[in-house]
Amino acid sequence: MLYQVRRAGSPARARKMMLIAAAAGAFGYAGAAQAAGTPAGTDIVNTAHATYDQPNGTPATVDSNTVTIKVDELLDVTVAWRDPADVATSPGATGQVLSFTVTNAGNGHEAFALNTVQGAGDDFDPNVTSLVLDTNGNGAYDPGVDTAYVPGSNDPVLAPDGAIVVFVLSTIPPGAADGNRGRIDLTATSKTGTGTPGTTFSGAGEGGGNAVVGLTTAKGQHEGWYAVRKASLAFVKSATVADPFGGATQGPGSIITYTLTATVTGTGSLANVAVTDPIPTGTTYKAGSITLDAAPLTDAADADAGSFTGSGIAVGLGTMASGTSKTIKFQVKID
Repeated sequence: MLYQVRRAGSPARARKMMLIAAAAGAFGYAGAAQAAGTPAGTDIVNTAHATYDQPNGTPATVDSNTVTIKVDELLDVTVAWRDPADVATSPGATGQVLSFTVTNAGNGHEAFALNTVQGAGDDFDPNVTSLVLDTNGNGAYDPGVDTAYVPGSNDPVLAPDGAIVVFVLSTIPPGAADGNRGRIDLTATSKTGTGTPGTTFSGAGEGGGNAVVGLTTAKGQHEGWYAVRKASLAFVKSATVADPFGGATQGPGSIITYTLTATVTGTGSLANVAVTDPIPTGTTYKAGSITLDAAPLTDAADADAGSFTGSGIAVGLGTMASGTSKTIKFQVKID
């Protein structure tokens, strides 16, 4: 992509244009909806016209001088947390990802410096290990693909209304307890400058005009949260016996009913919970006896959660939330 700079106008503007050109070649501009208003550097040109009748009655026209006003660059930026809820994590976990969107709310191409701040009101302070730019623009963190942010080296340059996703990677303190929350704030700051609304940087705007700080003070900030989830699985097995005579003797021909109960405690949920149980030596599996929460399951490896493998039973419980239980039953006959 080729960018032509006609005249720097000031040292500050020259540095800015060099930064924009370098970032465009290395990283690229993001978005350009231009809802921020008339682009910075645009010349608003106007000439007035007057008509009159000369003394001899002949109509005549005269033009005023042309007035040209260059649109200043508005410096505005917003930061938004993208995760729909607290990001579940565990004590000592590394590479834990928070996701933010940085949006240029101004009307000119602008470079932004990124940083993190330890927020208030949390139970622990996550240890930020890196910031990563969403290089491929898919909104998901891709290790080895997305680019690590290096302040002053690859500050993102965004077009008017352009946005970029930024990932914050952290390590969770080993001492964080179940249910604790940790907060990190991401900040994005205009490289041209910040200040109270209306602060002006003469000649530093895109296109040769001034740069003017907008309502966001040219600095955006938003919080993101981690939450420690330490769910655990309690797993209990019991057995009852029924003999052919209506009693509970444990001899040949008696039926053993095994009950397996899985219960999740703590907070959060456990994924991919699966139960297997081999058929004991000296017994034979009773076909069609598997149930899950009293609902029958087939022995075949089909659409339902259970199966008889030939040497044991297997039941997939999927994701189990804290405070939930699942009960599996099956039967064998003593040989």
